Amino acid sequence: QVQLVESGGGSVQSGGSLTLSCVASGNIASAVAMAWFRQVSGKEREGVALIASDGIKTYATFVRGRFTISRDNAKNTLNLQMASLKPEDTAMYYCAQMRNRQLTPRSVVSWGQGTQVTVAP
Repeated sequence: QVQLVESGGGSVQSGGSLTLSCVASGNIASAVAMAWFRQVSGKEREGVALIASDGIKTYATFVRGRFTISRDNAKNTLNLQMASLKPEDTAMYYCAQMRNRQLTPRSVVSWGQGTQVTVAP
């Protein structure tokens, strides 16, 4: 269990790109999995992407090849590269440490504070 701090959010035009980062206070190499979630006000928090300790990645269907999750163990950093952004991607994005490989809020051990992503039409 580690402390997670996200950064990289901001405003971008439709079709643009952003890269989110999540810095952990401890070594994330031993984590079962790390993931990104997002949440729009009034809606349920949903999984975006997950990367397991062995490097296997899982993506939500709405990503459709636009996002890439990665991990840099040397920097204890989790990243989410987002391209071809759409207004529907507007949300608060959260970094999370997982207890297993299931991309669901029920599998989250720790949450970051979140970073806002806003995509203009």
